[in-house]
Amino acid sequence: MEDVELKKELAKYKRLASDIASQIHDIVEDTMWAGDYKKMPELSQELCKACEEYFKFKKEHNL
Repeated sequence: MEDVELKKELAKYKRLASDIASQIHDIVEDTMWAGDYKKMPELSQELCKACEEYFKFKKEHNL
């Protein structure tokens, strides 16, 4: 893969993690007290996995 393609792929990993973090933020800001706090453990695990994939890809490709 070319450097530009690698950076685009890395951006996809980052965007996925950011999207999950945004969902967590929305719950904390808007719906936590309505019961959505129950979604937090699953979203937290997804966020951790997404971040691990991001850093793994970044390390593997020296970005």
